[in-house]
Formats: sequence, C-alpha cells, structure tokens
Amino acid sequence: MGRLNDRVAIVTGAAQGLGAAIALRLAQEGCTAVTLADMNLEKAEASAAAITEATGAKTLALKVNVADADQVADMVAQTKDQFGSVDILVANAGILKAQDILEFSTADWRAVIEVNLVGYFLCAQAAARVMVEQKRGVIIQINSKSGKKGSFKNSAYASSKFGGIGLTQSIALDLAPHGIRVNAICPGNLLDGTLWQQSLYDQYARNQGLTADEVRKKYEAQVPLGRGCAYDDVCNVTAFLASDESSYMTGQAINVTGGQEMR
Repeated sequence: MGRLNDRVAIVTGAAQGLGAAIALRLAQEGCTAVTLADMNLEKAEASAAAITEATGAKTLALKVNVADADQVADMVAQTKDQFGSVDILVANAGILKAQDILEFSTADWRAVIEVNLVGYFLCAQAAARVMVEQKRGVIIQINSKSGKKGSFKNSAYASSKFGGIGLTQSIALDLAPHGIRVNAICPGNLLDGTLWQQSLYDQYARNQGLTADEVRKKYEAQVPLGRGCAYDDVCNVTAFLASDESSYMTGQAINVTGGQEMR
C-alpha cells in the first residue's frame, strides 16, 4: 500500500457499487482525499463516511450530474479548493438502457450517450484544466468490454463505450505534453455487482427471453476463466494506472475480462 501517497482523487458514480469500491481502494493506496460524486447524494455521503472511518482519508461527497458542465466544473473546483489539487480522475459514472434497435426511443439512446460519453468528456476536460496547471495528473475512464465489441440489443451503451476509447486515445495525445496520462479500463461482466443485481439481469432476461439465472449462466459460459469480473479485478488495475508504476502508459484501453475480450 502507499502507491498513491499524498494524492487527491475524484471518482464519479461513487455512491455505491464499483465506484465506491474504487474510491475506497484509492484511499487505501494512500490518497489523502477522495471526492465521491454521484446523483445519489445520500449514498455518496454514506460511502464517503465509511471510507474516512476505514482509512483516515478526507472525503467529500457531492451531488453531480456528469452531463451538466456547470456541475462538473463545480465538482473539480470544490475538490481543488478543499484539498489543494486534483491528481486523479476516475470517470466511472454511467448508465445502461438495453433495447433492440427497432424499439429504442431516441430519448433513451441519447440519455446513454449524454451520461457515458459527453459526461466523460466534461469530467476529463474540467480535471485536465487543473492538471495542466499542475503539470501532472492521471485520468482513467471505466469503459467496458462493450467498447471493444458490439453488444446484443445494447447499441447505445456500446456506442458510448466505443466513443469513450476514441476519446481516451485522443485526449491522451492532447495532454501528453503536459505530463498527464489518460487510460481506460474495459471490465467484463460484473455479475455480482450493483448494476447487474439492480437492473441488468431484469433487462437482459426480458430482452433475451431468459430467466435471470439463465442470463448469469450464459455470460459466465462466455468467459475463458469461468467467472464474472469482480470489483477487486477492476480496482487492482485502477490503482496501477493511477500510480507511477504505469508512468509509460497512456492512450490504452486495458481489458479486464477473464479472456473474454483479447483485443
């Protein structure tokens, strides 16, 4: 532990699930302060308090819609004002609406793009403006295996994630001269995660004519290592990419898929 000593991080979508797990890991790795941003302020505050109690790190919980430029700018400004810097941004906030292309409403399709792609752009831009002044910083997007390969009855999500990899590569080029690294992580299916438990099993079962148990078995069978992705699998790579151990890596989209995706 201690790879991230004295650094300040922002994690979006951090009230629960993977985002909360990432925020905790960054604090465990030595971050002195972590901002947890989410639309659900009550849960973000609870997760922030738990992290402070467990690690001693300072925390700040904020209600933020990542698709709102003013709210994102305020998130970054409050973090810098309270903690002195913004060293790490983990753009984790995202939504998923799964429908057949013939049934997808324009409003639902655009909502996914707004949060997952435009939201990532706004967060990266706002954080980069501070990081450029510091001449250092790390931006990490939590992408998906759906950023590497099309997803059945899931076109909006896959489009947002393909776009996220293109954005990652492009801003990595923009920011490299300023000492800022930008990478993405592409997890496999977090079958025991909050999003799956609260939403995806039901969405996929309905769209594919399966039971929730059949959905789980279907997705496990697609993984060479034979299991779903766990929060720790993603947190391990996040901590590495946030640290100086990955100082020669930028513009990458790292698969964490148990061999399901190898490109």
